[in-house]
Amino acid sequence: MSDTVNLSQGRGYLAIPGPSVMPEAVLNAMHRPSPDIYSGELPDMLPGIVRDLKRVARTEGHVALYIGNGHAAWEASLSNVIAPGDKVLVPANGEFAHGWASMATALGAEAEVIDFGKTAAIDAGRIEAALRADKDQRIKAVLAVHVDTSTSIRNDIATLRQAIDAAGHPALLMVDCIASLGCDVFEMDGWGVDIMITASQKGLMVPTGMCFVFFNDRAAGRRRAMARVSRYWDWAPRAAPAAFYEYWNGTAPTHHVYGLRKALDLIHAEGMEAVWARHRVLARAVWAAAEAWASEGSFRLNVADPALRSHAVTAARLDAPDATALREWTKKELGLTLGIGLGMAAPSDPAWHGFFRLGHMGHVNGHMILGLLGGIEAGLRALEIPHGSGALDAAVAVISGRQSDRLAGA
Repeated sequence: MSDTVNLSQGRGYLAIPGPSVMPEAVLNAMHRPSPDIYSGELPDMLPGIVRDLKRVARTEGHVALYIGNGHAAWEASLSNVIAPGDKVLVPANGEFAHGWASMATALGAEAEVIDFGKTAAIDAGRIEAALRADKDQRIKAVLAVHVDTSTSIRNDIATLRQAIDAAGHPALLMVDCIASLGCDVFEMDGWGVDIMITASQKGLMVPTGMCFVFFNDRAAGRRRAMARVSRYWDWAPRAAPAAFYEYWNGTAPTHHVYGLRKALDLIHAEGMEAVWARHRVLARAVWAAAEAWASEGSFRLNVADPALRSHAVTAARLDAPDATALREWTKKELGLTLGIGLGMAAPSDPAWHGFFRLGHMGHVNGHMILGLLGGIEAGLRALEIPHGSGALDAAVAVISGRQSDRLAGA
């Protein structure tokens, strides 16, 4: 490409793992004057939003709504069931499990972290053993991340529930679905999850600013036994408000609510099973291209086993500093923004420049993913980064329905 020709003009493509691409319908729903917060359309739509959020989470339980990001959801969930001096067990295979553990310790709890590294899934057997060893039952909850956005590992939550039950332990199962809800299959009630948290800016396709804590009756009982819960984080009035303002403990995030209503309409018009299937096929297209690139050179996916990969985000690596060079080239030359590597190396470490991530969550379709992969292919060629051939053909084969048996079983 000539130095005088730049192809980045036009609409940019933010292919990072959140905030995700927002549908025009969501943006249009938010583009409106401020509404009345005391009566009329805005208060009237909240019961339906609550109902439809629970449909996404696959639960008949409760949901509390907060103004905040995913970190706020961590604190909100913990504040309702974990008291200072309590203990939590945290299986970790990425940056965000460690972050949730750190939040627990900041609230005065003790966090026992079992670190499974950055490429392996949670070993439920080790969690069961740790719970069996907790003879005094000091552990009040197991904090698990369904999909850790930093490593793109997808953990088996149903098996984790089985491990807790096999140990005969009363610990709550708390699950972070910030990266996965609305992308990867998740069954809150079917898998026996007591508390689940998520946020608005990924699979729910709404700007950052709202987060949600889902909980069942068992978790509600734990909340009632707490000596105190801060007025702001208390989920009880939010989940069963006597007045509209109690949903938010004050003024609602008005325009976000309109966006969320439209996003939920889009999700349920498509159907949850169809949403999951779309994400699954598009993720397999990404993996197929990546495996072709990996046939030569240093390109590798962080998670070797397709069965353990998220359908929402893919973490990858190249020899440093090629990952950073690739990200910079696609952004500058194509208007395509790839995600930075997160938690794989310290930013001060030269190895940090060998990691990047691809977001394929929420409002994405086949041509967008093929464009994403074509942009990466162009960057690899322009920068003369060694890589295998046939990546786009492999992705097209998946999307057109001719994926290999091996990928079809992922």
